[in-house]
Amino acid sequence: MSQTINPAKAELISKKNFWPFLLLTGLFMLWGVAHNMTDTLLAAFKRIMSMTDFQTSWIQLAFYGSYFCLALPAAIFIRKYTYKSGILLGLGLFALGSLLFYPAGMMMSYGFFLLALYVLAGGLSILETAANPYILVIGPPETATQRLNLAQSFNPIGSVIGVFLSKVFILSKLNTAEATDRTNMAPEELEAIQADELAGVVSTYVGVALFLIVVWFIIRAVKMPAASEETEKDGIIGGFKRLLKNKNYVRGVMAQFFYVGAQIGVWSFTIRYVMAELNVMESGASDYYLISLVLFAASRFLFTFLMRFFKPSILLALSSLLAILLSFVVIYGSGMMAVIALVMISVCMSLMFPTIYGLAAEGLGNDTKLGGSGLIMAILGGALITAVQGQVSDISGSIGLSYYVPMVCFGVVMYFGLSHYFQDSGKKTTAA
Repeated sequence: MSQTINPAKAELISKKNFWPFLLLTGLFMLWGVAHNMTDTLLAAFKRIMSMTDFQTSWIQLAFYGSYFCLALPAAIFIRKYTYKSGILLGLGLFALGSLLFYPAGMMMSYGFFLLALYVLAGGLSILETAANPYILVIGPPETATQRLNLAQSFNPIGSVIGVFLSKVFILSKLNTAEATDRTNMAPEELEAIQADELAGVVSTYVGVALFLIVVWFIIRAVKMPAASEETEKDGIIGGFKRLLKNKNYVRGVMAQFFYVGAQIGVWSFTIRYVMAELNVMESGASDYYLISLVLFAASRFLFTFLMRFFKPSILLALSSLLAILLSFVVIYGSGMMAVIALVMISVCMSLMFPTIYGLAAEGLGNDTKLGGSGLIMAILGGALITAVQGQVSDISGSIGLSYYVPMVCFGVVMYFGLSHYFQDSGKKTTAA
């Protein structure tokens, strides 16, 4: 299966674009912070407001639903202006949404928190719609997927930071009182406990917002490469028609939808799963989530290196197969063995998002911006599939059985990897 591939010899990034590339990778880290802080909010709000798994999954619905709604407008905005303009707009909304946590905390309103998350995620949607294709086009096309994997390798570093911030400033502040205990409390006592718990949530997000404002001014001051800024002559409708005729792209969007659903489902319920299997509190269970993200980050660098010797599509298919097998252990195993299997799924997931994105965007040319919006809109899977997993958990009464949902999703990702591999092999055979 080992082979010598020409992209290994191609330049990853030119010297003149190195510093802008480095700055862009920093943005990948920033939205990693936001994503995984959001994942821990499910466990936090479940305790703070005594919610079911399905009710807490509305956090992901607001977050990833915003991704879906803002991705296409972001692509239109970027086509009219520049990638840099899109990045600045995205960072601005990211900061605004984080600041909205303050009035949400003052009002102690779950709905207001969802609104803040919606605005925050809208900024992330614009940011990702700009940054992902920007990384693809600022260097040689032969190394585009490898370059995106490298940039995305900094994303889980941000994820680790996000979980660490949540563990120290949010989860550790949660009162040990369970839902039944809170039901029997006097309203004033319960409100005082909730206000103290929500203060940790608010201060953490406001701190992130202040940092983002500084980053916004840095990006504003730096000159970024123009890359491919030309506009398609036949407009958005013509671009969509071409994209819908591109079978590889359509399969890629489907794979991305199911992959993101799997990733968010696996991570959103990791803390709950560990709590059930090892009988620990949220703060202790978050350690295993943190380990998952550290392995996720390290593995992404490893897979980026392996792409010098193996086709990305083969690595994608094999990692999906292993994720399916590990999901079986999570569902039917117990104790530490099952927890280890759950943690190891993150190793398999590490290459999936950027690899699916890169393979699906191959050969899109001037439709790359528009195509990128579809691949970001596919992040809606994180909202819908996580809600399904939450329902399965509530109905079955078993958080373990809910992992059937991401297991099926990994099957879809494996299909895309194999289909791309055979399609690519067929093209080479025809050319020969």
